[in-house]
Amino acid sequence: MNSVKGILLLLFSFVVAFTLVECKKELILSERVQQLSDAGLKKPVLRFNSEKFRQYVKSTPRNYSVIVMFTALAPSRQCGICRQAHEEFQLVANSWRYSQGYSSKLFFALVDFDEGPDVFQQLRLNSAPVFMHFPAKGKPKKVDTLDIQRVGFAAENIARWVAERTDIQIRVFRPPNYSGLLALVVLLALVVGLLYLRKNNLDFLYNKTTWALGALAFTFAMTSGQMWNHIRGPPFLQKTQAGNIAYIHGSSQGQFIVETYIVAVLNAAVVLGMILMTEAANKRDDVRKRRIYAIIGLGLVAFFFSLSLSIFRSKAHGYPYSFLLK
Repeated sequence: MNSVKGILLLLFSFVVAFTLVECKKELILSERVQQLSDAGLKKPVLRFNSEKFRQYVKSTPRNYSVIVMFTALAPSRQCGICRQAHEEFQLVANSWRYSQGYSSKLFFALVDFDEGPDVFQQLRLNSAPVFMHFPAKGKPKKVDTLDIQRVGFAAENIARWVAERTDIQIRVFRPPNYSGLLALVVLLALVVGLLYLRKNNLDFLYNKTTWALGALAFTFAMTSGQMWNHIRGPPFLQKTQAGNIAYIHGSSQGQFIVETYIVAVLNAAVVLGMILMTEAANKRDDVRKRRIYAIIGLGLVAFFFSLSLSIFRSKAHGYPYSFLLK
């Protein structure tokens, strides 16, 4: 009988102790959520060092998700992309903070390399910026890291990725940008002014060369990927894991902004070569001059087309064909 009472007393003590522990955990969790909520009302992007990262992101239990941007904003780090990405990240966090659906289920945070180098080491991060989602339950998976090389880091793309990982929809509100409208007004004013000054002589409007150059410039811009840049918002360029600068994206699924400029110049050089060869064939004057045109044109087409094909081979891995350059 005494043994039964002893067992019951032991079980009762265990239940009481377990309940106290759980209550303490809930109290600690509620305190953390309250601290995050209070800080989030002041700054939509919370700045964490190593200690705060362990306290608010790694500690369990958690009933909230955290989107963390790992970056290096110090001028000494010379990470221009980090600053651009930070502006877009800040835009998403501000949009979430002032949205009607704002709650304590999602927080945005930032860890700078100079303030938390051990966090970078722990997560095996050797580049920046990196965006990671830390879910309320479980550990982050591969899809919880934003693939900025494929989708870029535009605020709209970050918000779309956040919605995929958390089921929380964030409508991005960008502040009005009147630079495009201002540029259009200035351009129209210049055109109107030019037409007014040349109102007695508008023959230049019928100049085929002017319209041809304008059409070529538009074509180069479109075929080089400028619309892709506008939609996806890729980085201007990127540092590799070895610390070098990459001007050409290593995959056919992405590109850098500087890469579009390079492609546009290569296309322009090929077209210039074709024009020179066409002029050489159509002209009926000095044979020596025509020969020079033809040789220069052929050289431009051969070299720059080979260079374009070489870049394509480096992006489309396994493409078997090459010309002059590999």
